[in-house]
Amino acid sequence: MTLDQVVTGIIYLVSVFILFVLGKLFYDRTHPAFRVKEELVEKDNMALAVDLMGYYLGLVLALGGILEGPSVGLVDDLLDIFFFGTISILLLNVSVFINNKIILPRFDNYKEIIQDQNVGTGVVQAGNHIAIGLIIYGAISGQGGDLITATVFWILGQLGLIVAAKVYNFITPFDIHEAIERDNVAVGVAFAGVLVALGNIVRLGTMGDFYSWQFNLTEYGKYYLFGIVMLPLVRMATDKLLLPGARLTDEVVHQEHPNVGAGILEAFSYIAASFLLGWIV
Repeated sequence: MTLDQVVTGIIYLVSVFILFVLGKLFYDRTHPAFRVKEELVEKDNMALAVDLMGYYLGLVLALGGILEGPSVGLVDDLLDIFFFGTISILLLNVSVFINNKIILPRFDNYKEIIQDQNVGTGVVQAGNHIAIGLIIYGAISGQGGDLITATVFWILGQLGLIVAAKVYNFITPFDIHEAIERDNVAVGVAFAGVLVALGNIVRLGTMGDFYSWQFNLTEYGKYYLFGIVMLPLVRMATDKLLLPGARLTDEVVHQEHPNVGAGILEAFSYIAASFLLGWIV
């Protein structure tokens, strides 16, 4: 590594740090009903801590799509980093609103997180942030694309998450909204795993160079279709193979204290399958 590479790397890190500060300010501005410092330091709000972790990790993943790939010159790279970084922050925060109104529409997510300190809701929010970060990563990575292609694939990815949420609620023999509203962390973790896995699959289907709408949309469609088909199969495999002698539904719902470990195992299964898809295909 040469001195020039070290200096350039430091410049990139500083630019990313500036975007992190911008992301934090944007988060604070869009959530005026509470103060993050008060919730985390004085009230020890674990639900908000998990939500924030997901938000910042989602931002890291989104910025990864900008940083990956060949350099086109320091000035042009910095322009891309700040332009698409700002767009990523906006899209990440718009997705919070969509998650609140469409993916979990029966209650106010931030009422659950702030007033009730519902960790299950915080985990779902974190999963949504990470999924959107992965989607943005795929949408803005590679050559040949622009703001229009990035926005279109973000919209498709967001629609994909909404459909996945409906499919998951359909294939489970319980209502995920009711379970999460009852502070069921196990269900929240499993559902977050679904969102992250689908976000990763969308990333796989959209990342790389943009050739044409027909080619890239076809790639997205193939990967996404596999992801939707994978959901019930992975849940069945987790139930039969990874939890022999026990039923997944009984562990995460039908107990006085839901088994968070079973929820983690289910979430892991979805996420692992999404990564295996990328390595195999």
